[in-house]
Amino acid sequence: MSMLLLHMSDIDEASWAEMLREVLAPYPVVVRTDNFDPADVRYILVWKPTADAFDGLSHLKAVLSMGAGVDALLGHPNLPDAPIVRFVDDDLSQRMSDYVVAHVAMHQRLYTRFRADQRARRWTQLYPPTATTVTVGIMGMGVLGQDAARRLLPLGYELRGWSRSPKSIEGVAGFTGPKQFDDFLAGTDILVNLLPLTPDTVGILNRDTFAKLKRDGLTGGPVIINTGRGGHQKEADIVSALSDGTLAAASLDVFEVEPLPVDSPLWDIENCYITPHIAAISSKSAGISYFSKVILDHEAGKPLLHVVDRSRGY
Repeated sequence: MSMLLLHMSDIDEASWAEMLREVLAPYPVVVRTDNFDPADVRYILVWKPTADAFDGLSHLKAVLSMGAGVDALLGHPNLPDAPIVRFVDDDLSQRMSDYVVAHVAMHQRLYTRFRADQRARRWTQLYPPTATTVTVGIMGMGVLGQDAARRLLPLGYELRGWSRSPKSIEGVAGFTGPKQFDDFLAGTDILVNLLPLTPDTVGILNRDTFAKLKRDGLTGGPVIINTGRGGHQKEADIVSALSDGTLAAASLDVFEVEPLPVDSPLWDIENCYITPHIAAISSKSAGISYFSKVILDHEAGKPLLHVVDRSRGY
């Protein structure tokens, strides 16, 4: 028998299974507590898989990843040699772009400065720069990066993108690879990280990177926004850069350790804006629709889409 197995830590597997059974009927859908033969499983939908998640799954056609990023999944010691399909969805992209646009605009309008003035009861009419004079640099020009760029462009920002391979996107100045990284940073006022986490990008948000950002743009200095992965940032470097003026502000949605420990100094830094990894949480209905279509299309003989290139890590 061919079936779908749900292995979704921290998520209500039962409710997902019920909805998937309705959409996929008569295709069988099981959860970990059901009685089934692992050899019958052809697809597994995973989120934070445990060490034994793939035990006995000897006939998998695909591993379906609930996350847009797959770095944790690729590090699983028992990951099967089956295609990995990542979650690519308009709803998820919209939510990520909402976050990016909101925080870019907040920093362009010098919110940190005016919040400090409010607390000090200080009336200082410092006029923020217009969007047309601010350059936003996006690291990572995949699906999420391109969507963020499309939504920022009509607002008037100068845009530049940095990626591993060349991308041609209307209205976005493209920079590629390590040789063009410093040039990309030198013209960037607000740095947005949407990179996948790979060995090449671990710790890329560090003091050396911050020091190369544009210094004569935004009042107070450059800003970073990280909605990628906690592994991209060196938090000790962020703390010091926010304290000594290397960075004017930071918006962080991801952290080296999550939940962010209560004793992290980031909590107390006024020009650091913390959100609890919520930038791109997609809806259950979007996930059900996406993964059921993946299975039905593949069972009908169509190729899998959005398959991870394991050599690249995304």
